[in-house]
Amino acid sequence: MTGLRLRFSITAWLLLLGAVAAPAQAPGSPERAGVARTPSVGSVARAVDDYYNHLKSLKAEFTEVYQGQGMSRTESGTLWLKKPGRMRWEYRVPREKLFLIDSDHAYFYVAGEQQARKTPLRNLDDIRSPLRYLLGKTKLEKELEVLSFAPDLTPLEPGDVVLRGVPKAMKDRITSVVLEISPGHEIRRIVIHGADDTVTDFRFSQLEANVPVQGSLFRFIPPPGVTTLEDSQVAQ
Repeated sequence: MTGLRLRFSITAWLLLLGAVAAPAQAPGSPERAGVARTPSVGSVARAVDDYYNHLKSLKAEFTEVYQGQGMSRTESGTLWLKKPGRMRWEYRVPREKLFLIDSDHAYFYVAGEQQARKTPLRNLDDIRSPLRYLLGKTKLEKELEVLSFAPDLTPLEPGDVVLRGVPKAMKDRITSVVLEISPGHEIRRIVIHGADDTVTDFRFSQLEANVPVQGSLFRFIPPPGVTTLEDSQVAQ
């Protein structure tokens, strides 16, 4: 369970930490003269802050491939985020699951089971939970140590930018995090390398910024016959 909590919490913490805004080009600049200018890590980080700190909601499709501890697994679904601090991870494949955070509690439910789990946010230790704070509070360079470009890694899509860093709060458990960022300011991929030799590869698509999201999407209503139990931890 510890490894799974680690995978989910770092992904949630990082999902909104990737965007690249193209710098303005003044007349007579190197770009206009046909010479490409390489952006600095700092300018990319500031673009991340500016882009995501102005978002009010976000929707994305995700696929997760986890390898380690003698197992390999692929899951996929949809993520919704909405200010202030609400999020919904809806898993569809290979099994329907729900991880939801409202204003006060976190919930976890697996379709077909007779019990759902609930815990106060103050007790939550899960990678997905920090993401709810990032709409409006992103500070990439403060969150990732040794942040740099990763020229040794080939992006999935030509033209994407690849960054590498280590989360300050988890550097004893995470050796590196890789972010692949598209020219359209979207994270295509997050690869997490754990100190326990696990690798979690998240690939994102169909990102929609400021999409209308009803508040009811972040209210947990248990299916008929399902009991909601208070738990110290709701991670998988």
